[in-house]
Amino acid sequence: MNKIIRKVLFIGALYALMENTVMLRVRHENLGGDIKAAHISDLHKRSFGRNNSRICRKIEREAPDIILITGDLVSRSSRNFDTASKTLEQLCRIAPVYMILGNHEKSIHRDNISAFKDAVRKSGAILLKNDCVSLNIKGKKIKLYGLSEKYSTYKKNNGYHDLDKLTVEDLEKNMGKCPDKAVENEQIWLMAHNPLFGKEYAEWGADYTFSGHVHGGAVRLFGKGILSPERKFFPEYSKGVYTISKMKLLVSGGLGKLRLFNPPEIVIYYM
Repeated sequence: MNKIIRKVLFIGALYALMENTVMLRVRHENLGGDIKAAHISDLHKRSFGRNNSRICRKIEREAPDIILITGDLVSRSSRNFDTASKTLEQLCRIAPVYMILGNHEKSIHRDNISAFKDAVRKSGAILLKNDCVSLNIKGKKIKLYGLSEKYSTYKKNNGYHDLDKLTVEDLEKNMGKCPDKAVENEQIWLMAHNPLFGKEYAEWGADYTFSGHVHGGAVRLFGKGILSPERKFFPEYSKGVYTISKMKLLVSGGLGKLRLFNPPEIVIYYM
């Protein structure tokens, strides 16, 4: 019996090592359209080949129309952004790249934040901070918003207790009221790092919201994420496609951080 237990533990440890050093999955989600959007999130300090060449090659093979990065491309302790810049440069050669800040970029040391923003700007990627761009992809009109919410929704001086909520009023204050889609004949896409406010994004009026942050729940059992970065068990939205009212919440399980039964992923949506 002890031999069986040791063998199971050895196989489990080997799988966890492979998952956290080698695996890189491409997940496909068909949402019923012919636009192909590539979505990555939460790379943090992880590296997939030199300058993340493995990520870039996999995305290039998918030939997306647009690439969306929903925050935490780097970690708050990062000081050198050469790899991030070169990764973005490669992605920009594949398709237009739009990105937002995650909670880690919001807490980069003030001596380093200018260097990070310079790296993004030089790469050709477009960083959206409570603003939007109008796109026309394959004849479909899209208004793409990028949310930059207050850091106190992630962490406060006392840690993860009594975090601020994100309300529809906050969203309107940051980004304005959602356009009247019936008048404008546009789809509203929103990039918002934290999926846990999915109901608020739906009430604001987004058709599709792209998120990350939860890292798939770190450990996944029976299709459920176990833990959120806020130290909450079984987060409501951790990884996958969720329908909230008329909105689709599209949550990436991310690329970095320790994980189990939750391989790092690139997501391709047919929209």
